[in-house]
Amino acid sequence: MPATQIEFDARGFLKTLSSRPGVYRMLDANNTLLYVGKAGNLKKRVASYFRSSGLSVKTRALVEQIASIEITVTHTEGEALLLESNLIKQHLPRYNVLLRDDKSYPWIYLSNKQDWPRLALHRGARRAAGRYFGPYPNAGSVRESLHLLQKLFRVRQCEDTFFSNRSRPCLQYQIKRCTAPCVEQISIDDYARDVQRTVLFLEGKSGEVIDDLVASMQQAADQQDYEQAATFRDQIASLHHIQEKQYISRERGDIDILACATGKGCACVQVFFVRAGRNLGNAVFFPRLPMESDPAEVLSAFIPQYYLGRDVPAELLLSHEPADREVIEEVLGRHAGHGVALRARVRGDRARWVKMAQENAGHALNAQLNTRKGFAARMQALAESLALDEMPERIECFDISHTGGESTVASCVVFGLEGPLKSDYRRFNIQDIQPGDDYAAMEQALTRRYTRLQKGEGRMPDLLLVDGGKGQVTAACRALEELQVTDVRVLGVAKGPGRKPGLETLHLPDSRHAIALPADSPALHLIQQIRDEAHRFAITGHRQRRARSRTSSPLENIPGVGARRRQQLLQQLGGLREVARAGIEDLARVKGISQTLAQQIYDAFHGD
Repeated sequence: MPATQIEFDARGFLKTLSSRPGVYRMLDANNTLLYVGKAGNLKKRVASYFRSSGLSVKTRALVEQIASIEITVTHTEGEALLLESNLIKQHLPRYNVLLRDDKSYPWIYLSNKQDWPRLALHRGARRAAGRYFGPYPNAGSVRESLHLLQKLFRVRQCEDTFFSNRSRPCLQYQIKRCTAPCVEQISIDDYARDVQRTVLFLEGKSGEVIDDLVASMQQAADQQDYEQAATFRDQIASLHHIQEKQYISRERGDIDILACATGKGCACVQVFFVRAGRNLGNAVFFPRLPMESDPAEVLSAFIPQYYLGRDVPAELLLSHEPADREVIEEVLGRHAGHGVALRARVRGDRARWVKMAQENAGHALNAQLNTRKGFAARMQALAESLALDEMPERIECFDISHTGGESTVASCVVFGLEGPLKSDYRRFNIQDIQPGDDYAAMEQALTRRYTRLQKGEGRMPDLLLVDGGKGQVTAACRALEELQVTDVRVLGVAKGPGRKPGLETLHLPDSRHAIALPADSPALHLIQQIRDEAHRFAITGHRQRRARSRTSSPLENIPGVGARRRQQLLQQLGGLREVARAGIEDLARVKGISQTLAQQIYDAFHGD
């Protein structure tokens, strides 16, 4: 039972209140924390809640529930901001703007203490010896950059265990995404030069890389090594293209661009990451919002919660200026160990970037409002159920369909945050496997699909679903390892007893035990929807292929045998079976069939 509400004696409390900086905590009759705030002058700030007029609906609703207020006096307003941020993260008060973002952001890691350094995606504490570049807004941004670096400089990205056990180059070497240092297809010096160019690129020094490549191209041309010179030329062209695409005009430092949009009880904050002048991408946040909070209030609460405990760039460009901008600058600067400037009044290129971030925030907020109870919510539920680092933005699902091993077809369906992406669906006619071997079929389909993606013909998914249990998961992981596709989570979806919906079990490669989600789980409903779509797409393709194989004949594939000659053969010899039994001389007696063509027809049926 809730405690009886006792009217708070605001007048008496304010008489005792200090005018020094500090933090105030408002509690209800059940001693539940409602709101945490900070102030440079506690008495003045708390008194503003109890004015007779001019209060917002949110503030009036809050004040009506107050039964007590607790105070902590601090030396400075900066100390108060730190305490406020910690209390909000710890207690998650109902009336505070809350940022639910405890994930670690990914980095690009270079293990530069080895003879053959590797590049990789890294999350968590940066303890291993080497260089770290970032942070990046999400794993997709890291994968895009790593894929780009594979094409440019071909520094290995495989795991050390995979690297140390190679006796021949892997597929990455064949598709020109690696120089095969595992079997010393490149010298240590040349490999070190590629690593150095990679570092310069990640540091934002593409101009130096281009100068170096121009010199190398000229040297190769002078030595009449035109193939190598052409390789350098292509790298230079690619770097120029990347500069046009990624670089912000006249920006060469580290900045973050933050924009906020609010509406209908929701807020969206977009954060664009710029490191060494390169736009690394953006992250989107939907903080929990009390009623009637404006964008400046949201950013004032968001910035300390987000940046305290993380690396902070020297400048933050903002769409709206927080009322406590100077206090936030002071606290973030002390936390970061260098000056931090918050700028909301910018011009020129910077104003255009802030406007772009603002537009992105508005679009994302509209999408969230439209799909909040739909697909995006189920994506978030899936991320929570599987303990993923971040909500997947792209999911691919594979299924195999055949009839007794005949006309095997694999399907690949793709889903994004707004549902199925049918233009990205693909089918694969499986060849050269033992009929009915679903594991081999799955491995072949994945190899073909991700070989194309590694070549840049599409976008890698965040999550890969395969229809089946441990066997299919193992086949999928084997294919991905051979291609060195990393940071794509694999999940097997095995049908339950009697193939009854709701009894599916989920299999992860690194888990001994299957996962069983509740039958009413939104995450399970999403998995079922994607799996069923993959099955529909696979079986449709299988039926089409089977129908074609049963209605076609070997005659259709013989050059020189058109519709008229096929008709003459079938009529004069009495059907396809008799054509197959006929000898060369019998075939040559048919009008229009020469001795040479008769031989070709005979060979088509007898495999000679």
